[in-house]
Amino acid sequence: TTLYTLIWFLHLLLMRWHFTRQPVTMSWAISTLAVGMVTLLLIQRKFYPYFWDDLMYYARVRRVGSAMMARMKRGVVTYLQCFELQARNIPEKPFIVFEEQTLTYRAVDARSNRFANVLKSHCGLKHGDVVALLMNNEADFICVWLGLCKLGCEVAFLNFNIKSQSLRHCLHSCGAKALVVGSDLIRCVEEVLLALTDAGLEVWVAAESSSHQSVGTLLDKLESASPEKPETDGPQPNLMNNFLFIFTSGTTGLPKAARISHIKAVMCMAFLRLCGARVCDRVYLTLPLYHMSASLLCIGGCIELGATCVLKRKFSASQFWKDCVKYEITVFQYIGELCRYLVNQPKTAEEVAHKVRLAAGSGLRADVWKEFLRRFGKIQIREAYGLTEASIGFVNYTDEIGPIGRASYFNKLNLPFEFLKCDPHTYEPIRTDTGHCIKVSKGQAGLLVAPVMFTNPFLGYAGDKAMSERKLLRDVFKSGDVYFNTGDLMLQDHRDFVYFKDRIGDTFRWKGENVSTTEVSEVLGCLDLLLDVSVYGVTVPGYEGRAGMAAVVLKDGHGLDGERLYSHLLHTLPPYAWPCFLRVQTCLDMTDTFKQQKGRLVQQGFSPDTVQQPLFFLDASQKTYSPLTAQLYDDMVSGKIRL
Repeated sequence: TTLYTLIWFLHLLLMRWHFTRQPVTMSWAISTLAVGMVTLLLIQRKFYPYFWDDLMYYARVRRVGSAMMARMKRGVVTYLQCFELQARNIPEKPFIVFEEQTLTYRAVDARSNRFANVLKSHCGLKHGDVVALLMNNEADFICVWLGLCKLGCEVAFLNFNIKSQSLRHCLHSCGAKALVVGSDLIRCVEEVLLALTDAGLEVWVAAESSSHQSVGTLLDKLESASPEKPETDGPQPNLMNNFLFIFTSGTTGLPKAARISHIKAVMCMAFLRLCGARVCDRVYLTLPLYHMSASLLCIGGCIELGATCVLKRKFSASQFWKDCVKYEITVFQYIGELCRYLVNQPKTAEEVAHKVRLAAGSGLRADVWKEFLRRFGKIQIREAYGLTEASIGFVNYTDEIGPIGRASYFNKLNLPFEFLKCDPHTYEPIRTDTGHCIKVSKGQAGLLVAPVMFTNPFLGYAGDKAMSERKLLRDVFKSGDVYFNTGDLMLQDHRDFVYFKDRIGDTFRWKGENVSTTEVSEVLGCLDLLLDVSVYGVTVPGYEGRAGMAAVVLKDGHGLDGERLYSHLLHTLPPYAWPCFLRVQTCLDMTDTFKQQKGRLVQQGFSPDTVQQPLFFLDASQKTYSPLTAQLYDDMVSGKIRL
């Protein structure tokens, strides 16, 4: 548009000289240019209203990229090295504030060195070892993690809601040599502790003493350990090498160990800066550190900025704004459910007395977004989208409510992506006669894919080559190209805003967590009273994501024992994965290839008017599954009863 305007301006000058033979005066040229610029601005505001937003964000991304390249030229190429650089530059700046404890960048550096020396001398860990980390949110999670990084170990973050079967699977799939457990989580591994140690896995607890003879302790050795960084014999890290294992839920039934490269981790560190956070900010983190969003985006973002992170052990809706006032919070990270909990809380004086100016995260529903802004003051919302396995992502850097980001020309220069037309039943990309995929038109939902490249690597899942290959699409637009399949349906509107539509496959999101329907089905299938199980997600008015629901077939001679089912779930699955609703059927619908047909089940939901079979709901107060009546259904839909 700018080029056309300049050409038009020069054309006017030439036309004046050609027809009048009069010299072009300065005043005439300025007035003509002014008319041209006004015309240009009118055209831009009419047809490209977000041009300057797109351009400014693109410039910010380029500046961040240039700064990263400059650091790399000085030898600062990894997440750990970025932290060590800040520990040298701003040693006395508070880095982690946890409860009544404040640790500076220097203090975290020294404490992580002590952990590294203890883990090296007493645990025998060395470069290349895989070490699993099972800890709640606390300052030592970060110190132990960085200490392991300083030894050159690859760390695997474990969900602290994990149960024994999934725990053993996770440790085996990533090839962990040792497990470091928080002192308050040792009870979570007691059931399988003997089996783990018999299999040669070393278990160490971040405590001063332990009642288990087969478990070593770390804190009693910490004070005598050196605060200097230990020497390691490993090679210099390669940006494409594995840095972390972060477990994700999926269609395989059990968590998958996604490999996170060094380049991916470093790119994640730019998130807070791209959202508008600054070095002077105090960032409030209530999300679990085993999530990529907390450990890489938030902690990494604070490191990249040199900012302070106020870490909370666990999110508390009633305490949230009180903490924001107490700790002078200016930025916080969210998931959609967190914001919904806040708007459902009774009003308090602190919710308008805070200094919060920016909230960054993902999964915020438009209606909650509007209510959040109306109620809690002038806070900039930066809704984003990202993946654990790949670097493709979006940030909504405008004030438009609802989208997850933009799909402008400038955004595709940073990280290319496309939306593919796919089959509405199988969700497989539709291909032409030549075998290539088809892009969807604006306004149509399509499968988000991104080319695999240096800035968007995919290292796959540990121990599951088949699953890794299924995440890749080949020969998408030309022979030989390779794209990462996000498994997410997106819609790009005519203004180039991108909206998240749905997640395909046997995974749904509930209470901020991904739930694998296969894993839940396998757990329910262990009960001898159930003959067959089909698990899926259903929408519930007023809630983010989908609530779990299971269609079950009882064995002959058995009734639904709600108390026994509740007890079984209590010992096998984290609470967010428990089915909220059950429907009892005589059989399950299958395809010709014996695959469960869930489309009709999802569509019917949990309404007693629609579902003719007996319905039950998770009655946590009674620790059972109770019959779901029409009145209870109405109370749930209206919000009188909360799930």
